[in-house]
Amino acid sequence: MRVIALLATYNEDRFIAGCLEHLFAQGVEVYLIDNSSTDHTVEIAERYVNRGLIGRETVARDGVFKLKDILIRKEELAAKLDADWFMHVDTDEIRLPPRSDRTLAQAFAEVEEQGYNAVNFQEFTFTPTIESPDHDHPSFRETMRWYYPFLPAFPHRLNAWKRQPERVDLAWSAGHQVRFQGLRMYPDSFPLKHYLFLSVPHAIRKYANRRHDPAALEVGWHGWRERFESQPIQLPSQAELRPYISDDQLDASNPRRQHYIAESIP
Repeated sequence: MRVIALLATYNEDRFIAGCLEHLFAQGVEVYLIDNSSTDHTVEIAERYVNRGLIGRETVARDGVFKLKDILIRKEELAAKLDADWFMHVDTDEIRLPPRSDRTLAQAFAEVEEQGYNAVNFQEFTFTPTIESPDHDHPSFRETMRWYYPFLPAFPHRLNAWKRQPERVDLAWSAGHQVRFQGLRMYPDSFPLKHYLFLSVPHAIRKYANRRHDPAALEVGWHGWRERFESQPIQLPSQAELRPYISDDQLDASNPRRQHYIAESIP
């Protein structure tokens, strides 16, 4: 079973090494599309060439994030790269199998054996809190241990799929849902841990100067990310969240439909 994650990056030097190492440990190889990073993202990623990183290319940014162009490129790659399964992945995500005694590659093989060809992921968003506001360091996954389940609609992260004979459609949904003829979604969602930001200063660095393609904004993509400016963010208290115990005990009940950070932005 060969699984390839299609990973796009822009100035993700805090996340890139941990993201790659996690995917490799899950039996997943990575093809990297860098959107003209100006930090050390590419330099760090190149350490993993021939160690799980199977390819890398650069897409020009020109001051504007054009998500649709990147997703179309991922569709092209999924049509030509030699793999059994593909995933659309971002660097601030940790994607997991439904059981910790399996790898993602093993779990996808089991899904395929049962006759399914696509997998949805249930998002669990980890966040800084009032009591513990700063996790901007390499060990953030060990210290930022409070989360909430996030599910604005179902399926929300239907973006792992078995290789198809025809090109799949990923761009139609901003990458949230892959679409192809004969799609059979596995009934149980896999877990996805999402680390939107690690501290208020980190959120400002990540989002305040990001500008998006006007065509994407017209169809409702990006939401609060486009409105984000250098402003105070109201962090939630730990009492509003759930404590992380283990990957096998993530609680998906009563999910939020909006991120806490979105509620802080006019």
